Amino acid sequence: MPNSYFQFKQFRIEQGDCAMKVCTDACVLGAVAAITGAARILDIGTGTGLLALMAAQRNPTASIEAVELDEAAAAQAGTNFAASPWAARLQLHAQPLAQLAAARPRPFDHIICNPPFFRRALRSPDARRTTARHAAADTLGFGELARFAADFLTPTGRLTVLLPPPEMQDFEREATATGLFPATQLVLRHRTTSKPLRHIVEFSRQPMAVQEQDLPLHEPDSEAYTAWFREQLSPFYLAL
Repeated sequence: MPNSYFQFKQFRIEQGDCAMKVCTDACVLGAVAAITGAARILDIGTGTGLLALMAAQRNPTASIEAVELDEAAAAQAGTNFAASPWAARLQLHAQPLAQLAAARPRPFDHIICNPPFFRRALRSPDARRTTARHAAADTLGFGELARFAADFLTPTGRLTVLLPPPEMQDFEREATATGLFPATQLVLRHRTTSKPLRHIVEFSRQPMAVQEQDLPLHEPDSEAYTAWFREQLSPFYLAL
């Protein structure tokens, strides 16, 4: 059974009330998203608040907002924000993304999202876990996410999304239709010989040649983390 909390070097994630717990691929997203220099950052579907807190640690001057529609998860994210060293720079919107869009927020320099993605998989009997994991018309769809980013990114703003490869293809079609195009793609694998586990893709308003990088998490013949993983996550993980 997952722990009710996850302790990082500079903050703690209480997660007992959240359907989706802290996971490795989300931590990688939080560590590698190119948020340096961004003045305004938005985390869509923040859950525990993990990505927003990682962004706050990495960017000491940014104003960071987060949106979460699940009431229990939003309450837990709010608690995690308040207990962090960066509470003054974090703002939580406990509401659906459509409601935030209706409020016409000021444009963001970077939007980060680990969206629901199991469109093709069997649904969990746990309704809250299903909402957190599955893209659906009544939760957060790929089209809604892409349209929001197209409407509320600055002209040079970026959107960074984490998805499995098949779902990323679906999302890229939705994003391209709104005028957002892949710029970089990081391919996460357990090992160099493993099939792709997740794609982390950064989108911009300008079409360009996509820069792709292969990123194994573990060494070929052991459970040891790769040097790349240790470098990226050492500012956050206690064990690194």
